[in-house]
Amino acid sequence: MLNFDEQRFLRIQSGATSLQKRINTVISSCLAGGAENIFFLGTGGAAILMQPAAELLRHRSRFPVFLDMPAEIVITGSIHLTSKSIVVMPSLSGTTKESVALLEKLKEIGATVITLVGHEETPLGKGGDHVFVNFAEDDTSCESFYLQSLFIALSILHYHGEISNYEQLAGELSRMPELLLDVKRAFEPRAEAFARVFAGSDYHIITGAGNVWPEAFYYGMCILEEMQWIRTRPVHASDFFHGTLELVDKDVSLILFKGEDALRPLAERVESFAPNYTNKLTVLDTAEFDLPGISSEVRALVSPILLATVLERISAHLEVMRNHPLTTRRYYKRVAY
Repeated sequence: MLNFDEQRFLRIQSGATSLQKRINTVISSCLAGGAENIFFLGTGGAAILMQPAAELLRHRSRFPVFLDMPAEIVITGSIHLTSKSIVVMPSLSGTTKESVALLEKLKEIGATVITLVGHEETPLGKGGDHVFVNFAEDDTSCESFYLQSLFIALSILHYHGEISNYEQLAGELSRMPELLLDVKRAFEPRAEAFARVFAGSDYHIITGAGNVWPEAFYYGMCILEEMQWIRTRPVHASDFFHGTLELVDKDVSLILFKGEDALRPLAERVESFAPNYTNKLTVLDTAEFDLPGISSEVRALVSPILLATVLERISAHLEVMRNHPLTTRRYYKRVAY
């Protein structure tokens, strides 16, 4: 595979799955201690990657879940954010400015802070009440964060008796590192063709629904915009027919992500409409990826992880094709803001 270290990938994703038992222990302890709600408080891309877990809880659990932005919460606070709150703060660097600023406020409130970081010797790596460290870099962080946050959500569902097959789900998820590597290998021959589509337009509409919508948002904002300087318009498939469809014409690129959860029909509605009006519809469908031995329930849960893992292969070809390394920035962590 182009510019890819298989053993490094396995090491990082296995690091994420190895945290499952400790995550379950910590979450169970927090809930037994009287926790009344959970906040996912990430910044930027790391925040987006928490959305599938938060939405899983919102739809499946009576335990209150909140998804907010540290930059806002540090100014406004929240009546729901108390000493009885669990706060999950993901930050690959462990130094994200907005998240670090919120950390002191959380300590004053007395909330229980769980940090998910790539580096321990950092403010967030040292500042959490429970710190989960799994080294990763930009090209491997999506899968790692998705898995860790999914374990958190499943632990809450398990504790409250809202799922009865936690051990089965956890067992299947523990196999994901090797299966994701197989998916990458199988997708590699197609990755360059997708990269040519992404490189072929200076503007893309990107859409999806359900738990793959965050990956559409993330890939548009954090990869195509931040790392490739390509303009995008991420829009949820539910909203596509309430404004964005008027921008579609035969030369407008539309990228559609299809997952396998209950909201897949929303993506299929876009897929039925688009070919009548654009010649540039590109579909990435997780149902096409082989995951031997994985149940349909887990396939639905890992759809955003599957997309992240094949999109990394597309990005690897895209940066070479455009002679624009994914690490190149003009402003991000380069200038004061």
